[in-house]
Amino acid sequence: MAFFSVFIAEHEGYFAAEHLTVGPTPFTILGTGAKVAAALAGGSIDVGGSVMTDAFNLAKAEQKPQVIANLVNAYYIDIVVGKNVHVAPAAASLVEKARSLKGLKIGITGPGSGTEALVTYLFKQAGMNPQTDATLVNLGGDISAALAALKSGQVDAVSYAQPLGQEATIAGAGSIYISPSRGDIPALAGAVQGVAFTNSAVVANKKQAIEAFVAGITKAEKLIHTAPTAKLSALLKDYLPALTPATVAAILPLLRAEVPATPAISPQAYQAVASFHQTSGLVADPPPMNAIVNSSLIAAGIKMAGS
Repeated sequence: MAFFSVFIAEHEGYFAAEHLTVGPTPFTILGTGAKVAAALAGGSIDVGGSVMTDAFNLAKAEQKPQVIANLVNAYYIDIVVGKNVHVAPAAASLVEKARSLKGLKIGITGPGSGTEALVTYLFKQAGMNPQTDATLVNLGGDISAALAALKSGQVDAVSYAQPLGQEATIAGAGSIYISPSRGDIPALAGAVQGVAFTNSAVVANKKQAIEAFVAGITKAEKLIHTAPTAKLSALLKDYLPALTPATVAAILPLLRAEVPATPAISPQAYQAVASFHQTSGLVADPPPMNAIVNSSLIAAGIKMAGS
C-alpha cells in the first residue's frame, strides 16, 4: 500500500518529467524494512521506502536518515486473526482484544519492524509481553506467504500491512481484528507511517535529484485523490497483478483515505508515530521532527511539481 505512489510516479512518467532517472524499483525483493534501511546505510540504494520504525532505527544507529516524503498518513498495519481462532468479540475494548491474543502464534515480518511494534504496543496496553505471552513468527515481507501461513494454521494471527486483511477476509481465511487506520487505536489517528527516506550524504550529493523524486511523488499522490475509479483500479491491478477484482474494490477507498494529499509531514502526524514507538519500547527517545524530517527539501519538491 505504502509504495503505490512510487509505482505511479514511475509508471505515469512523473519521475521522467522531472528529468530524473530511476533504476528498477524492487518493491518487495528486499523483504523487510530493516533490509531497506541496511541497504541505504550500505550505499547500495539512494532512497528507501518503508515505515517510520526503520527511519527511527537508522537515527538510533547514527546513520543520519532524512525522511523526504509522507507516503501513507495512517498506521496501515492490521492484526488479522484466523477464521477458527477464538478471541474477544469485535465490540470488546482494545485492552480486552489485546488480552485475547495471549498464547497465540502471531506472524510478523521480522524483529524491529512496524509489524512487531504494533504487537508490542497492544500487549503493553494489556500488561503483557509478546516475547513471553505469545509466539512471534518471522514470516518476511511477502504478503502471499503470510496469507498462506494464516490459511494453513501455521500462525493463529498476523500483524501485517494492508491489503493482507482484505485478502484474508475475501478468501474466508480470517478477519481484520484490530485496525489502527479505521480508528481502533485512537492514539495512532493520523500518524505518519509509510515514508520515503534517504540520508544526509545522499542529500548533499544529489539534492536536486531527491527534490525531483519528491516532485514525482507529489504528482502521484494527487492522481490517487483525483483520478477516476476506473483509472486508479487499472493502476492498482498493474501494481499488484495477483489482486482479485474484489480486493481491488476493497482497497480503493483505503488508498484515498490513507494516502496524503501531499508528501508533507505535519508535526501532529510525526508526534503521533513518535509517541507510539516510545510507548511500545522500540524507540526510547525519538528524535525531534526537525532532526529527521527534511521539511525544506519536501517543500522544494512540492514546489517543483507545480512549476
